[in-house]
Amino acid sequence: MNLTGSRTINADVKTVWAALLDPDVLKDCVPGCTEMAGSAEEGFEAKVVQKVGPIKATFKGIVEISDRIEYQSLKISGEGKGGPAGFAKGGADVRLEGQGDSTVLNYDVEAKVGGKLAQLGSRVIDGFASKMADQFFENFQNAVEKGPTGDTTDESAASSDDAPAAETDEPKKGWLGRIRGR
Repeated sequence: MNLTGSRTINADVKTVWAALLDPDVLKDCVPGCTEMAGSAEEGFEAKVVQKVGPIKATFKGIVEISDRIEYQSLKISGEGKGGPAGFAKGGADVRLEGQGDSTVLNYDVEAKVGGKLAQLGSRVIDGFASKMADQFFENFQNAVEKGPTGDTTDESAASSDDAPAAETDEPKKGWLGRIRGR
């Protein structure tokens, strides 16, 4: 399965680049990711729980970032084993283009599966892989533009337009605060 797309993110290239290398951001953006540890330099270990058609599996695997050209492009590659369900592997070539205060993130995604998952048929697998890639890049765009919401906020409060923007004068914590030196 191959998928190509792009997203315009309302953040500068340096902020988008830093988010692409941050394990906390990646964990929050990968659908079903329950654990992610490591670094962009040495690779990440991840645990992802997904249901594809009638098959639900926990995939344990690795994610590597390679072919980095700072603030321009990189490749994200990963593969995971889901026990009897089979395996999944794939990658995304990501290119960044600055446009004023925004960044255009272009991506080309490739995904492959084997084992019981492959028996579901290409239509089910292609649809699932497309949905996963689309959801990852949508989550990534939202994370960069809005910053982290934190684990203690429930979804209804996070999406409410009536909620106060901030109740303290403390600087934002998390990856966005680290990028901006807070």
